[in-house]
Amino acid sequence: MREIRNINPDWKFTLSDTENEQINPEWQTVSLPHTWNNYDGQDGGANYHTGVGTYAKEVNLGTLKPGSRVFIEVQAAANAGQIFVNGKKAAEHEGGFSIFRADITDDIHDGDNLIELKVDNTPRADIYPQMADFTFYGGLYRDVNILIVPETHFDLSYQGSQGIAVSSKIVGGNADLTINCWIKDPQAGDSLQIVVTDADGNEVDEVNVPAKAHTTAKAFIPSAHLWQGVKDAYLYTVTASIRRHNEILDEVAVRHGVREYYVDPQKGFYLNGVLTPLRGVSRHQDQLDKGNALTYEDHKLDADMIKELGANTIRLAHYQHSQDFYDLCDEYGFITWAEIPFISKMNPAPEAHDNAMNQMEELIIQNYNHPSILFWGISNEITIGGDSEELQKNLNALNDLARELDPTRLTTMAQVSSLPKDNPQNQITDVLSYNHYFGWYGGKLEDNEDWLDEFHEMHPDRALGVSEYGCEGILDYHNDNPKVGDYSEEYQALYHEHMARIIDERPWLWATHIWNMFDFGCDARDEGGVKGRNNKGLMTIDRKLKKDSFYLYKAYWSDEPFVHIASKRYSNRTGDTTTIKVYSNQPYVSLFAEDGQLIDEKYGEKVFEFTEVPLHEGTNRFTAVSGDQKDSIRIDRVDVLPESYTLVEDPDNIPGVTNWFDDVDVDSAGPITIDENFYSVKDTIGDVAQNPEAFRVLLDAVSSLMGMALKPSMTAMMQDSTLEDMAKFGGKEIDEKKLAYLNSQLQKYKK
Repeated sequence: MREIRNINPDWKFTLSDTENEQINPEWQTVSLPHTWNNYDGQDGGANYHTGVGTYAKEVNLGTLKPGSRVFIEVQAAANAGQIFVNGKKAAEHEGGFSIFRADITDDIHDGDNLIELKVDNTPRADIYPQMADFTFYGGLYRDVNILIVPETHFDLSYQGSQGIAVSSKIVGGNADLTINCWIKDPQAGDSLQIVVTDADGNEVDEVNVPAKAHTTAKAFIPSAHLWQGVKDAYLYTVTASIRRHNEILDEVAVRHGVREYYVDPQKGFYLNGVLTPLRGVSRHQDQLDKGNALTYEDHKLDADMIKELGANTIRLAHYQHSQDFYDLCDEYGFITWAEIPFISKMNPAPEAHDNAMNQMEELIIQNYNHPSILFWGISNEITIGGDSEELQKNLNALNDLARELDPTRLTTMAQVSSLPKDNPQNQITDVLSYNHYFGWYGGKLEDNEDWLDEFHEMHPDRALGVSEYGCEGILDYHNDNPKVGDYSEEYQALYHEHMARIIDERPWLWATHIWNMFDFGCDARDEGGVKGRNNKGLMTIDRKLKKDSFYLYKAYWSDEPFVHIASKRYSNRTGDTTTIKVYSNQPYVSLFAEDGQLIDEKYGEKVFEFTEVPLHEGTNRFTAVSGDQKDSIRIDRVDVLPESYTLVEDPDNIPGVTNWFDDVDVDSAGPITIDENFYSVKDTIGDVAQNPEAFRVLLDAVSSLMGMALKPSMTAMMQDSTLEDMAKFGGKEIDEKKLAYLNSQLQKYKK
C-alpha cells in the first residue's frame, strides 16, 4: 500500500541560488507553507523581491519494502521549481500553481538524503502570468510530500494526476459511472477493484475487472442522491484498488457528486433541471502577512465566510488553487469556475503558448474529480495587452484542448470591459462573461444594465455572465453623500446596492462574481491611501472585518435570518437628523431609540432606509429589530467631522482622464516621427514613468484609450510594454492619428 509522508516542517531556507551539496546551518529555518513575499508583497511600491529561493532538508526514509518507488510531490512552487536529490536534478517545472512530482527512487540511498527545492519567481517570458494586477508571491507555499508506492501503482507521473478519473451520467434517476484508471506496470492476473460507497459509508456497488495500463470500469448507483450545490452537496466515494492475489498493492479514493447541468442563453443556469442563477464571488489565495502560504484552516475560514454570505458560486481567480480549497468547494456545494493565469497580456513566443497549454492540461487533469468545478476558464482580460490573430488562434487552441480533455464540462472566459460586443473572441467558449466596472473606473452605474441588455439583445444565442464587478471600500472614509472615487464604505455599499438589484432582475445572467470576496495583495497599487492592496473585497485582507456590502449580499443570498445596521463605523455625525440604513433578509424592520421608543417601522426587501432620524447632543443609540433579530449602532453628534473620514489624495496619484483626446486636433500631429533623445510611443511605460510630466501625458492618453481612469500605480503591471506594442487596448484598435498625436506630445520631453 502507498504511504504518504508530509515533510513540511523544518526546512533550511536561503533567498539565493546555491550549488552546495550540504545544508548551511546558518540558513533560516522555516516550515511549509512558506513565501518570502508575505510582507513586501503587500506593502506597496511594486518592489517585492523576485529571484531564487533555496529550500533544503535531510530526509531519512528508513527501511523500504523491496520494489518500492519513491516520489517527491510539490503541490506548488512559484513560479518555477526544480527538485534536487543528493545534488542531482530530479525534475523541473514551469508554472506556479499546480502539482508536480519526481520519481527519486534511483537518486536516494540509505540514511540521510539531501532534498533541495529551488523556487524562482523572477518574471519569465515563457511562463504565465506575464502581467497581472496581483502580487506574484514566491516560495513553496503549499505542501511537499514523499509518496512511497509499490512498482505497480496508480500512475503518479502524468501531470500530477491521481491516476483516476470518474464521471457519471444520470439515466432515469440512476447514475451510470465511468471510471478510468491509469496503472503503472500492471502484471498478468492483477485486478482492479472499484467500490462505490454513499455518504454514510454504505457500499452501493462493487466492480472487479482485469488491471491494464489504461483500465475503464463501469459502476452503477441506483436512485442516485444528487449533488445539489449549496442546498445539498451530497458526495459518494469511489475507491479504486489494485489487487494481486490476496494483497492490495495500491489504493486511491476520490469523492464524486452526481449532477447534470446546462446553460440556456435566454433563461440562465440549470442544475439538475432547476433554474439556479449562479451568484457569488471571486477569490484570491492570499491573506495579510501570510501571502499565499495558507494552511487548511486558512482555506476553511475563507469557505466559511463565503458560506455565511450565502453565495452559491466562486470564481477561483486567476490560477489553479489549492486542492484543499477545491475539496471544500465540493463539500460546501460551491459551483466553481477554475482557470489558468492566461491573463492581461499574451507573449507571442511559441514557448509561452506551450506553457499556457500545459497549465490548462494540468488544471483539468489534476482537478477532474472535483464535482464542484463546472467551468474551465481559458483567459482573463487577455486583450489588455493587445488583440491579434495570433491571440485568437491561441485562445481557440486552449478552448479545443479543454473540450478534448474534458467534454463533460463547459468552457468560459472573462473579457475586459472595453472589448467590443461583436469581437470574434466572444464566440470561442461555451459560455461567456465580462468584467465591468461602470460606476467606478469610468461611466455611471446605469451603464451596467444598459450594456448587459444590449449584449443580450445583440447575441440571443450567447450565455452571458459578469465575471468581475466591484469598487474599492476603505473603512476609514465616510460621508452622507457618497460618490464615485471617494473610497468610502458608503459608496461601496451604494454601488453594490445598484448591482445586486439589477443582477437579481436578470436571472438569464448565467453567473455573476463579485470582485472580490476579500481584499488582496497587489504590491503595485496605491489606492485610497492604502498601498499594496486591492481594496474591493467584501471583507478585509486579514478576514477580521466585514464591510457593509457583505451584509447587503447576505440579505440577497442567505436564508439565515439577520439584521445589520450599515455605517456603524460612521460613528461621528453632524446635524439634527441622520439617515440609518439597515440590510436584512426579513420582511420588515423596526427602528427604536435608546429609550425604547419606536421611531419607525418599514416593510420591504433587502434595504430599509430610515430618514430624518433625530439626533440629540452627545451619544445616540439605536436598535433595529425584526422578530428575534436585532442590531445596534452608536452615533455621536459632533460639530465637525473627523478629518480621517475624508480621503486626501496625493497630488502625484491622481487618475488619468478619459476624455483626453476629445478637445484636441489629432490631425495636427502628422506622421509619427521620433527623436531618440525624447520620449516616444516606442518607449516602455516604465521608462516614460521616470519623467513626471511625460508620464502624466501617457496616463491621460492610456486612460482615454481604455475608457478607464487609471491611477499611476495601476500602470505598473504594464511597465514593460510600449504603446506601439499595445497596438490594441482591450480589443479596440488605436486610431493611428491618436497614436501619432500622443507621440508628438511625448516628444516634447527630453529623456
